[in-house]
Amino acid sequence: MTFIMRKIVFTLAMAVMAMSSYGQARTANTQGGATAKLAPSVENYTAANEGWLVKLDEAFEESQATGKPIMANFTGSDWCGWCIRLEKAVFSKDEFKSWADDNVVLLELDFPRRSAIPEEIRQQNGGLQQAFKVRGFPTVWVFNLEKNEESGKMAINAIGKTGYKATVGEFTGEVDQMLERASLAK
Repeated sequence: MTFIMRKIVFTLAMAVMAMSSYGQARTANTQGGATAKLAPSVENYTAANEGWLVKLDEAFEESQATGKPIMANFTGSDWCGWCIRLEKAVFSKDEFKSWADDNVVLLELDFPRRSAIPEEIRQQNGGLQQAFKVRGFPTVWVFNLEKNEESGKMAINAIGKTGYKATVGEFTGEVDQMLERASLAK
């Protein structure tokens, strides 16, 4: 085989391999358009931060048992710069974790682009995003749920919302004000 023939065969082989891997990557795309791993099962899926729940039903049960409202963090954990900053500046701090243990039930509603989440969780998160009319990330809503025993449907009693805050004190101070206003309104 001449040099030119070998070069053509090599180029064609590389093109075929590139097209093959491109096709495989396209089939693994998530809704956001980024390549992702296969989604974990609902049973194996957990929040990025320890102590946060990922299922609304579990958050509701804990809220009912403790009398604490739910604090839902709408986040893009693997692409949203402000979400990542909020996690590092507030949610990962021991001061926040201690405050949260005393005051709220934590619920993570993630919208990743580079990693997959179970379809059931993705639908739940999307439904809550629509219900709360969340347009940007991070958005943090504090709310209570009431369940209609006959229909099984939940009604949202929104307490308030916030977004990025640079410190634990700023964040918890704002949520404390929301909780105080809600308790006075009862």
